[in-house]
Amino acid sequence: MNPESAAPAIRPARPEDLPRLAELMHEHIAYEKSAPRPPGLADRLAPHLFAPEPRAWVLLAEDASGRVAGYAACTAEFSFWDARHHLHMDCLYLAEESRGHGLGAALLDAVTALARDLGHPEVQWQTPDWNEGARRFYTREGAHSAPKQRYTLPVPPDGTASR
Repeated sequence: MNPESAAPAIRPARPEDLPRLAELMHEHIAYEKSAPRPPGLADRLAPHLFAPEPRAWVLLAEDASGRVAGYAACTAEFSFWDARHHLHMDCLYLAEESRGHGLGAALLDAVTALARDLGHPEVQWQTPDWNEGARRFYTREGAHSAPKQRYTLPVPPDGTASR
């Protein structure tokens, strides 16, 4: 069997994957022109991903050589208006050289399967409006966009108002 024609391998992250996952996350952070994160990312993730009842899930895509080439990270989120949970896909990222080989679609399929297994009726996520490639990919995969602006408000550690 030709390794290039092998079906994409998608699997849950394991503790030994954390160094490579952190490496991919830092690539993703740079790709989205976001501020660098403090050191220790892998150590901070471990208790959330590998607890007896995890609150976050990461699925990894392996390329034809077996190298971890991308990831999708998800958490359960509650929609007040719908009065139900959905799976929030916080990130889907593939290393640049691994794009265009079916790994993104395979990751998205695995995310929807995870949502189904968890009993969530839908998956929601966001992508930067400048990321035309991602927007085309998600539309091609059957996703629908919902225009909203995302805000963040830092919570001061000392309890003072942030304004």
